[in-house]
Amino acid sequence: MGQSNIIGTPITIGNLLVAQKDFPTTLTWYKATDACTALGDGWRLPTAEELNTIYKNQTIIGGFNYPGSGSYWSSTVGKKDSPWQQNFENGVQTTNYYKFYAFFVRAVRDKD
Repeated sequence: MGQSNIIGTPITIGNLLVAQKDFPTTLTWYKATDACTALGDGWRLPTAEELNTIYKNQTIIGGFNYPGSGSYWSSTVGKKDSPWQQNFENGVQTTNYYKFYAFFVRAVRDKD
């Protein structure tokens, strides 16, 4: 899936632009960070707070690929160098997983 297929028509939530689609496969945190940056133009992983905003607005945003674990990476790193992730099936945020686990990814950028 090309970059334009992920970004698509971004959805605006407050001062945040959310890519229209998830990356097509789960990614480790390192690959997720690199993949978002590779989209260019300021695209990145959302912070834990932004990810929670996306979770709360997932019906408006749409296009999620979360069967199974339903977890998405954030850029916020917590205890023991573990990034925050959020389960989109139940809203729980945790740092129980290490950067080599693979979760879903939704890119964001600040609205200009």
